[in-house]
Amino acid sequence: MPASNQSDVVRRYYQTDEFLRVREETHDKYTVPKIDFARWALQTINWTGDEAVLDLGTGVGTYYSRIVSMTPDVKYYANDLSHQLLVNHPADTQTLSLSDAMKLPYATNSFDVVMANHMLYHVPNLDDALKEIKRVLKPDGKLLTATNSIHTMPELQVLMRRAIVLLTRYGATQVRPPALPSDTFALENGTRILAAHFFAVVRHDLPGQLVFRDIEPAMAYLESMRDLRQDSLPEDVAWEDMMLIMRQQITQLIKHLGKLEINKVTGALIASDSGGFIHEFVERDKAAHTN
Repeated sequence: MPASNQSDVVRRYYQTDEFLRVREETHDKYTVPKIDFARWALQTINWTGDEAVLDLGTGVGTYYSRIVSMTPDVKYYANDLSHQLLVNHPADTQTLSLSDAMKLPYATNSFDVVMANHMLYHVPNLDDALKEIKRVLKPDGKLLTATNSIHTMPELQVLMRRAIVLLTRYGATQVRPPALPSDTFALENGTRILAAHFFAVVRHDLPGQLVFRDIEPAMAYLESMRDLRQDSLPEDVAWEDMMLIMRQQITQLIKHLGKLEINKVTGALIASDSGGFIHEFVERDKAAHTN
């Protein structure tokens, strides 16, 4: 799909928080072992407590309450492209900005930390967005970005591919399940992308499972990603037909096994030129070159 069309799809998808909440609530309720992912991601950084933080693509402010409870003196700012999502954000409206990640309305060297969690894969031009992130970061600032592995949820991908094979006129060797949105900036390729802009990148992985014992939550989760994935289906396969077969397959699995287990890998990438985890190394390197 052309980048312009993809941008339109993303804008429509986030016009309300309906699908975002389904996804977040599914992971909160059905993840095993149970974990507060937002808090886990924040803990991959060592905080001093008084940082200036920019939360890019903040949505409904999932990270806001966690970061405020962890660092009460934090100076928090956030932006998003969706007015409807920002309306439901719990932060002071004066700290919120309706703006594009590729053209940020902030001064150079403004922030100690920029967060871009589960959103960089929606940005039409990653290079432009990362240049903007570096511009607004202080020289020793850090970028925290959460995303998925390209290997996440293989069981769902197998079931989806099987459904498509049954429906399409194309041969099985030509069939691939609709790509996950995060595949364009996942833990694997995201590390390489960030390394082109920052001196150092560290990766933190968090494996887990989604465990469904009933069909409806699993189907609601799949349906919540319809707008982001259906355009990747073969031209002769309708989303509704694929979902009908997915329902049949998942129903049988739950009937025979008592549950549907979906393995997932998500995580966080931390990037910096000289701050946080890389600070001591950079200082030693500077000292070595001045002696």
